[in-house]
Amino acid sequence: MGNNLKAILAFVPSNKCQKYLLEDLEEMPVDKMVDLSGRQMRRLPVHICSFRELVKLYLSDNNLNYLPPELEQLQNLQILALDFNNFKALPLVVCTLKQLCILYLGNNKLCSLPLELRLLQNLKTLWIESNCLQYLPEVVCELSLLKTLHAGSNALRCLPPQLQCLQELRTIWLSGNLLSEFPPVLLDMPFLEVIDVDRNSIRFFPSLAHLPGLKLVIYDHNPCRNAPKVAKGVRRVGRWSEETPEPRKRSGAVIEITPDEKPLLPPAAKIEPE
Repeated sequence: MGNNLKAILAFVPSNKCQKYLLEDLEEMPVDKMVDLSGRQMRRLPVHICSFRELVKLYLSDNNLNYLPPELEQLQNLQILALDFNNFKALPLVVCTLKQLCILYLGNNKLCSLPLELRLLQNLKTLWIESNCLQYLPEVVCELSLLKTLHAGSNALRCLPPQLQCLQELRTIWLSGNLLSEFPPVLLDMPFLEVIDVDRNSIRFFPSLAHLPGLKLVIYDHNPCRNAPKVAKGVRRVGRWSEETPEPRKRSGAVIEITPDEKPLLPPAAKIEPE
């Protein structure tokens, strides 16, 4: 069935057309996962909402800008992918899915996030990259179990100080924003393991050597005049990262620090919960 025909049938509410669009998906799959990515849908078939034991729902790369209220029936859903759609606002029904631990919202047209997002207290991974965010919504700082935040390719100029409340946060991707300085709040987050500020407008980097959990910092493509100082063993990606840091002295002896190795870049594939 061609994509154009699928897009037309997505508007037709009859049960026959809805089931045809789902290609005979009449019963919930054994693996409790439904993948309707890339079908040019403008409307989610309501029949999917009857699969109440569903755990994973992938709706990426469609033309969705609305979700039916019946989606609330999927109270066992843990992964929801809404990236590469046409959402200008996050449908509030998503915030009723309290078992969600991974939510993909990248590549939409979001300018903000609703306060109701705070209800998703099991959320561990949030992808909001490539939207229209000029600031990081403070409601994100209320997601106490959040471990990974991908907010790259927006128009962020700063981060809220409340972000340091996310003591479970380990990875933050901020590449491709409008940061003119390294976000001060990140200096007060010793538990961070990965910081990505690639492709911003940062001219000076403070020392990051005091962050005991840090493993990787990506700072390439900034107009900076210095590389961030890091503790031994921390990998850096950016200008001057190949240079050997100044040797440290201990008990009168000079301890040489080996050059940083270039690490892998952020993974492109979607991740599964631990």
